[in-house]
Amino acid sequence: MKLLISRRLPDSVMAAAAARFDVTDRAGDGPMTQAECIAALAEQDAVIPTLGDAFGAEVFASAASPRCRLLANFGVGYNHIDTAAAEAAGVAVTNTPGAVTDATADIAMTLILMTARRAGEGERMVRAGRWTGWHPTQMLGLHVTGKTVAIIGMGRIGQAIARRCHFGFGCRIVYANRSAKTVDFPADRLSLPEAVSTADIVVIALPGGAETNHHIDADVLAAMRPHAILVNISRGDVIDETALVAALQSGRIGGAGLDVYEFEPAVPEALTRMENVTLLPHLGTAALEVREAMGRMALANVIALADGEPLPNPV
Repeated sequence: MKLLISRRLPDSVMAAAAARFDVTDRAGDGPMTQAECIAALAEQDAVIPTLGDAFGAEVFASAASPRCRLLANFGVGYNHIDTAAAEAAGVAVTNTPGAVTDATADIAMTLILMTARRAGEGERMVRAGRWTGWHPTQMLGLHVTGKTVAIIGMGRIGQAIARRCHFGFGCRIVYANRSAKTVDFPADRLSLPEAVSTADIVVIALPGGAETNHHIDADVLAAMRPHAILVNISRGDVIDETALVAALQSGRIGGAGLDVYEFEPAVPEALTRMENVTLLPHLGTAALEVREAMGRMALANVIALADGEPLPNPV
């Protein structure tokens, strides 16, 4: 079987793939172009795509009767793949749930703590040689322990974040979700406006896609408390980035911690100039053992296809 890996994965995963398949290791770190996506559907038996490799409806329309039978997405989010168009073309889509949960939750906690305690601002001060020494009212931030945290999207990752906040920091948990969840910690399900208006910290853990595009808009931001911080570890376009910039500039909310951006890798200059914003370069799953686990999970789906077995992780 011919397998295209859109961006080079950890060496152990590449070696395992090469031992089983005729692997094309695509050069470069950027997303696949539309022409590359069309060619991959025509020439490969399976593809391991990842974030930004846009397999949209127009790509499937341009690849009549594709040879490819599987897009084994490297990542849990798959909003860059038109799953309806894939299904119509006879191409299965899988992802890597579970492997990313704890690492992404850890990055959420990093953003919560850095933003609440002004860690990025403080580090910039020290590096610039502007720190003049400790004093009692220097860089006072938000004390996280005991605060109310709103989780928007209570799936695997949302629950992992909530668990860390509750058991680690004694936080009250509220959440907004399409359905109620049974969890091993106290949590109150509220409407989205109620959840964000109640919280000191709002964490976005929604899946990407058309249904959640700009789910966090100007109205939601206006419902937040003026001291509250917003953290996003989901997909950038879940937040209306223009509305977020406006809310931050006007002091409508207290700060933001972002690992993803609406048009990444482009980040609005206005965000980079704000001291009350923590900006990370999409580090959610950036740990070697996590990326290896994701790669093995994606590869397991390709192996199942080759062996005629049910796919372990269909979306």
